[in-house]
Amino acid sequence: MTGPMSEAATLFDTAIPVWDILLRLLAACVAGFVLGLERELFDRSAGLRTHMLVALAAALFTVVTLELALASNGLGEAARADPLRIIEAVTAGVAFLGAGAIIQSRGNVRGLTTAAGMWLAGAVGVACGAGLYVVTAIATVLGVAVIVLVRAFEAGIMGTKPSARSGRNEDE
Repeated sequence: MTGPMSEAATLFDTAIPVWDILLRLLAACVAGFVLGLERELFDRSAGLRTHMLVALAAALFTVVTLELALASNGLGEAARADPLRIIEAVTAGVAFLGAGAIIQSRGNVRGLTTAAGMWLAGAVGVACGAGLYVVTAIATVLGVAVIVLVRAFEAGIMGTKPSARSGRNEDE
């Protein structure tokens, strides 16, 4: 078959089924939403959109890398893609964003939790892009537990870290 119909058919010609790609990208958005929710509720600099976009971008880079690796399998060793490089690329990109979130002022360092959350969103995005949904779920639950439970521990037991809604927007 030639012409516009054959060209349109090749648009959806992927090694990973299109529905699976959609599921991976949606899972990354959901995980990023869950991770960014606490940051949004406490008016932190990186909230829902940032965490969702970091996770989505990481998942997309992973899916594209896997597609390229699968497409290059029949082309020989010289054209073979290295899917592990995606982890390096995502880590470097998120580290750049995280560095921008960290602020040092008069000996106080702020934004580390925000940067760490974005780093986790990137890692969770890579897991989603690889189709590792159980790993994604475990990491997301653990990440939220660390953010929420440790905040409660700091506020309740240690009497530190009042919420950002009280007028102080501190972020370790």
